[in-house]
Amino acid sequence: MTFHKKLSPFYNLAVLYFIVSFVLRIVLLFHPITQSSFTIAESLKIFILGLVSDFFVFTIASFFLWLYLIFISNSKYNKPSGYIILACFIAFLLYIASGKTIVDEYGGALPKIVLIFVSIKTLFFALFLFLPKYRAKIRFWLFAFVIFLYVLLILQNAISEFFFWNEFGMKYNFIAVNYLIYTNEVIGNIMQSYPVIPIFSVLFIVTGIITFFIIKNSRNYIDEIPKFNEKVKITAVYGSVFIFSLLAVPILAKTENSKNIFVNELQSNGIYKFYLAFQNNKLDYFKFYKTIPNQRAFALLKQELTTIKGQNTLREIHNDSVEKHKNVVLITIESLSADFMKIYGNQQNLTPFLDSLSQKSLLFTNVYAAGNRTVRGLEAVTLCLPPTAGESVVKREDNKNKFSTGSVFLNKGYNVKFMYGGDAFFDNMQDFYSGNGYEIIDKSSFSKNEITFSNVWGVCDEDMYNKAINVMNAEAQQNKPFFNHIITVSNHRPFTYPNNKIDIPGNIKSRDGGVKYTDYALRQFFNKAKLQPWFKNTVFVIIADHCASSAGKTELPLDKYRIPALIYSPDIKPEKCTKLMSQIDIMPTLFGLLNFDYTSKFFGQDVFKSDYQPRAFIATYQDLGFIKNNVLTILSPKQEIKQFQLKLNSKAGILPEYQIHYDEIPLKSKENDLIDETISYYQTASYILKKKEYQLKDLNFNTKTAKLYAKVH
Repeated sequence: MTFHKKLSPFYNLAVLYFIVSFVLRIVLLFHPITQSSFTIAESLKIFILGLVSDFFVFTIASFFLWLYLIFISNSKYNKPSGYIILACFIAFLLYIASGKTIVDEYGGALPKIVLIFVSIKTLFFALFLFLPKYRAKIRFWLFAFVIFLYVLLILQNAISEFFFWNEFGMKYNFIAVNYLIYTNEVIGNIMQSYPVIPIFSVLFIVTGIITFFIIKNSRNYIDEIPKFNEKVKITAVYGSVFIFSLLAVPILAKTENSKNIFVNELQSNGIYKFYLAFQNNKLDYFKFYKTIPNQRAFALLKQELTTIKGQNTLREIHNDSVEKHKNVVLITIESLSADFMKIYGNQQNLTPFLDSLSQKSLLFTNVYAAGNRTVRGLEAVTLCLPPTAGESVVKREDNKNKFSTGSVFLNKGYNVKFMYGGDAFFDNMQDFYSGNGYEIIDKSSFSKNEITFSNVWGVCDEDMYNKAINVMNAEAQQNKPFFNHIITVSNHRPFTYPNNKIDIPGNIKSRDGGVKYTDYALRQFFNKAKLQPWFKNTVFVIIADHCASSAGKTELPLDKYRIPALIYSPDIKPEKCTKLMSQIDIMPTLFGLLNFDYTSKFFGQDVFKSDYQPRAFIATYQDLGFIKNNVLTILSPKQEIKQFQLKLNSKAGILPEYQIHYDEIPLKSKENDLIDETISYYQTASYILKKKEYQLKDLNFNTKTAKLYAKVH
């Protein structure tokens, strides 16, 4: 057997991987979400450097294949060495089963995984040792299984990358890592969103066919097992390429530096992107981002928050009028992009109720979401601080006893609740909100007769709103105001909802249907709320958590962060506020409308105050954006800074205040004042969280609030 045939399992699988990756790039290139055109140079970069990256990633991923193949032999089953090795396996198995090993210190599923693996290895070694006549057949089927598994993983990864791109317009990122944690919701979402059984049936059939041909061209490895010296050569070749690959992959990743974000994403290798996301889910701002002296950062922040002192945001908020202790209902609507509404140019009449309500409300026309995930939206309206690098505060370990929207209401004597139609365990919402003084109402609080429709994300919006009304009716009997934060779920893939509610059937899984049903359910809620005695004394705040999609040609496409926001109450005069503002400003603005006097740590501001300077924050988990004076400044890891002039790309028939599309033109010379201001916001927010200066510990709250937090903590 010639030497190259000894490498046949590697190169046959490699050819498959390269073909699948090439086809996947073409599919993603022409996907509707890929809103870009590519030059010849960009196309060559995508496919050539992408192929090189695939080669090195495949080499690294083949480590377990090499490990399996290199230990295939017959000599180890000879007497007495075979019995000695088996005895060692059994002893090691007993040691693992004792529960007193180093793997047990890690806890979780690791001890069970190791125990199962060692048990299987011991079992098969015994079969090979005691059944030499069947050794060849067992080895063949084991070899076939390993090849089948590699083929399956290659194809499965391609399918996963496609669906992830279909959802987010990019290769694996931080979100993909998070999805591994919440397998129940994510797998359920996939099951309800896509024809899983046909897809996986075809996947297994195709995997079986491909495996057959690869085994046919590779089984010479087990038919003529390489000798020891041949295995040394194989190891030398593979080891050399493996080490080189470890060095080459991160270097190639640095070539993903095009101004067109789609070029970078298509060039990248999804598996390596997943690895990077897994490694970087926690980003220390002070290690990865451009900084300035802390004293200067807070001095710049003081120009915005004029009454702060020292290195914190602590200040007193005073209003001249009498406080209004009205009930407050904050409704955070899932994935509601501004361009779903008629006023922003949508012609499909998807939000007729919101469109009509906006004409009767205090409407904020120029609001930007802080991030592109629900936890970022919840963080923004609850903690009112800029989105910091890495994971949202909602999902961090240090997420309790924070200064929050809820703490302000608690100090004013309000009942405070968080209402979610799904399982509040998802995205760590229960831990976060209960740890900050909120009472949780989630799907577990519903009786069977309160649920008319549900999917993997939870009960439909109508059921959630009906539950909310029942809860608020009970609260109204307590003769004290309430603050209830409701988050909707129906406008989320798989976009299923009750039939016969709107003119788009709920079982066709349409994004437009999800939006329209969400609007329909909100109308029903208001119709029922108007009949309740507490309605006239209630303020409703309606805002999106984020947009439907964050994919775009640039890192932070502005139209993918523009969201609707309004405040409605029977006694609030309809008005438009066209000031540029952030999601973090909506609740401080509400507190201003209610004339609240309170001690604040919020970065968010009342936009109606005379000293408010229009600006907005938008971010991914690592790109931190700041919009001011028609300039977008972006801070990225490795201390990178980019600035773009924002040129309005007007659409016909839309009023100026509702225009959302901008061309982002790289600045030839950077505006250093804006860079320093951007750094000051994100650096001080990161510093305050790191130093635990956003806690409630140093604030004077009323006795009830103090007791509640003592009970929680």
